[in-house]
Amino acid sequence: MSTLSRRRRFTGFAAAVGAPILLLLVLLPLRDDLNLASDVALFLVVVVLSALVGGLRPALLAALVGTVVLNFWFTAPFQTFTISDPNNVVALFAFAGVAAMVGWVVDLASRRAAAAAAAAEIEAADRLRTALLAAVGHDLRTPLAVAKASVSGLRSPDVSLDRADRDELLATTDDALDRLTGLVGNLLDMSRLQAGAMPVRPRSVALGEVLSRALDDLGVAPRGVVLDVADDLPAVVSDPGLLERVLVNVIANAQRFSPPDRPPLLHAVAHEGRVEVHVVDHGPGIAAEDRERVFRPFQRLGDTDSTTGIGLGLAVARGLTEAMGGTLTPRRTDGGGTTMVLSLPAEPSS
Repeated sequence: MSTLSRRRRFTGFAAAVGAPILLLLVLLPLRDDLNLASDVALFLVVVVLSALVGGLRPALLAALVGTVVLNFWFTAPFQTFTISDPNNVVALFAFAGVAAMVGWVVDLASRRAAAAAAAAEIEAADRLRTALLAAVGHDLRTPLAVAKASVSGLRSPDVSLDRADRDELLATTDDALDRLTGLVGNLLDMSRLQAGAMPVRPRSVALGEVLSRALDDLGVAPRGVVLDVADDLPAVVSDPGLLERVLVNVIANAQRFSPPDRPPLLHAVAHEGRVEVHVVDHGPGIAAEDRERVFRPFQRLGDTDSTTGIGLGLAVARGLTEAMGGTLTPRRTDGGGTTMVLSLPAEPSS
């Protein structure tokens, strides 16, 4: 049952219908200047606004209204529900799917925040929703726009592409969709963690196997990460899938802040019945007073590259680690930088 007031739900439905109409009036004169990717991104922001105000049902209504408006006024032939370009069909289906997922995530976060009793928790939830709106409005739009532009180039009959150009566009599209999948995945993971609904299936697993899969997921180039992992490390007790996602997020964060000539170092040791994984970077480092802030959702201290994510990687990594009975703590790297220490229980020796 929704915890939102009747007034907020009514306002949400009004926004779900009224905001797309207002946006249509603004964008229609600019139809020849803006492409469909830009229009889709702006209508996605309307879905998020409807979810923040009124919950899931207004968000789904906003997604439906936005899909109809985009189809009727912004896809050729105009003012019909026929779509001549199959690429636009893909774009509209992508908008509807992403809008529904984003609306569900925002609604879940909003309802959990509204149920909080303490004033401090409510204030924190308000900041979270504001950050979510800003992040989704830009960071989800970027890979979606890149994928749309690449596919448009591939399907355009007016552009002559050789094999190398096509391969490059396909690689660009694949990379953009991977980023979009990662962004939505982190949003869903954070929602499950906050709801206490993250399934954990711990078992004995070799760290090297999970680390190898994590590096494959990241597409790490040779010497992109320096490995120092002993062959005789004991197995760890963890959920292999969750551990892989923790390693991906922590290593990706280290790569983001490492200078090109000093790649991150990954060092694993056994210590007092536990296995510790030290992910070392030689970047700008984190001030002592900010070391816990980096684990808050939507925090990107010192990260000016807004295309790298929405500040959920370390928050999700710590949440998943603690769900497996481990810890994730930052330390100062000797000589400058940050070391993330992932500690997990080792398999008891027989």
